Amino acid sequence: MKYLFITFFVLSFAFESQAQKRKDYIVTLNTTKGTMHMVLYDETPLHKANFINLVKENFYDSLLFHRVMENFMIQGGDPNSKTAKKGDKLGNGGANLTKIPYEFTNERVHKKGALAMASNGNAEKMSSGCQFYIVQGRKYVDEELTKVEKANNVSYSPKQRADYMAVGGTPFLDNRYTVFGEVLDNFGVIDTIVGVSKDGNNRPDEDIKMSMTLKKVRKRKITKLYGFTYPKKK
Repeated sequence: MKYLFITFFVLSFAFESQAQKRKDYIVTLNTTKGTMHMVLYDETPLHKANFINLVKENFYDSLLFHRVMENFMIQGGDPNSKTAKKGDKLGNGGANLTKIPYEFTNERVHKKGALAMASNGNAEKMSSGCQFYIVQGRKYVDEELTKVEKANNVSYSPKQRADYMAVGGTPFLDNRYTVFGEVLDNFGVIDTIVGVSKDGNNRPDEDIKMSMTLKKVRKRKITKLYGFTYPKKK
């Protein structure tokens, strides 16, 4: 009987582990300009785990998008932005947090909606422990992408080229910053935030606040709802 119990426990644990692998987190990003849903990549486990922990701790709640640039990106996650006054220069907060090792993968690039971590330009390309950006970018033509490939030592698949040409992005950031997730819907929210009036430091004149929540959803349902495709297991 003892051995039967142990066998049952092992099998139950294995089944639960498999069930968990069939699910993934959906991040709901609420802003004062609308709501977007995001998924985080398994290919960048350190960035994914760090971001999940911050969201669970409500780290991002009431922070601002403090830097927005048209045809480029929207940036947020500076903890100093929670209590910032009008006109305060932001972007240096969170330096006390542990930086995340570089995890860029050629399969995940800076197309529109890409979620990536900011960096201070360090030689190791390590990411900020909290500040992130979401890409707006612009559309590129084939010749431009070929030049980026050579300059940044990357290689684009036909689909990545098609995305950059049809949807847009910031390919010049590839192999320089880690892309660790992407927006799944409501891309117009990015455009709305980028389009607000801003000061000389690209901080919006009106405070654009954020909050985030997590929910585990079956991967199959994520694909059905948003069209997101998970990599095939090798």
